[in-house]
Amino acid sequence: MLTRYETHKLQARIRKRSRAIEMSCLTEGGARTLGREDLPLVFNTRNDRKLLPSFLAHYRKLGVTRFICVDDVSADGTREYLLEQPDVDVWTSPLRYRDARRGREWREALFERYGTERWYLNVDSDEFLIYQDCEYRPLSDLIRAIESKGEKRLAAPMLDMYPIGPLGSAILGSNDQRMPWELADHFDGSGYEITYTKRAISITGGPRKRKFAQVLELIKYPVIFWDKDCSLSVSIHQPLPCERNFLPVSGALLHFKFFSDYKEKIELAVADGQYFDGAAAYRKMLENLQETGEFDFTNEHSIRFSGSRQLLQLGFIAPIAFASEAR
Repeated sequence: MLTRYETHKLQARIRKRSRAIEMSCLTEGGARTLGREDLPLVFNTRNDRKLLPSFLAHYRKLGVTRFICVDDVSADGTREYLLEQPDVDVWTSPLRYRDARRGREWREALFERYGTERWYLNVDSDEFLIYQDCEYRPLSDLIRAIESKGEKRLAAPMLDMYPIGPLGSAILGSNDQRMPWELADHFDGSGYEITYTKRAISITGGPRKRKFAQVLELIKYPVIFWDKDCSLSVSIHQPLPCERNFLPVSGALLHFKFFSDYKEKIELAVADGQYFDGAAAYRKMLENLQETGEFDFTNEHSIRFSGSRQLLQLGFIAPIAFASEAR
């Protein structure tokens, strides 16, 4: 009852501040209509050219048929690369990431533009979804399993990935065909805290908390059935309706922020000021970097990633009751 009342209060607040968002599609011929059988993925990106080949390959393998992207003034070839991809619609907006409520208004505008009452993937370009047996089970199997539970979302904790040793050792080129977990191949196996609020499950911890005392929210909902009741306006970590956020089925998002160019990324984030609280988390990292000269996240709790079954055994993802049909 408290959760439903929280949803009611938040929806009233959102209706008062709703506004039209100016956006334009850069893809030749403009935005393309989704077919009934399409499985679309909506993502934001900025200067992630090096991750895009593996990002697109990973989700294409899982069964994504259309990528719908907002590029936030990339200057590293990201936009040009995406415009070359036949299954990507590239959008831009005069609003920057911060002014679009950290990209949430872009996403909502695109969900409305491409159609409600359907499933979407909803991630960033440095987030790679892993769920039980994703190595051979497509997203269509996952969605059927979610629907069989009467649910409309998949919850997923975010695992910050990093290499063993100095972060500068993880060199990923712009045309690298390797998956990022072949380079940044470790994550913290313990040190997380789970709590339950009126709005959602909350998970904190990981290497950024351990090293910089950053208490960041680590849960998202990367697979979501978008209908007229949905909203991201409060937080991408607490989508409305809140009562849909307490789920028996979960995956994980491998989060890749730390490669050899991480120093430049941190400096750019601080200078740009687009992230939460004027990029305060990045400012703290920059201060630490100026003191130490290099980051190394390795500790006794570092575990090398080896696949979905490992995350299932460790409890980072929940088991999924797939239908019994053959692979």
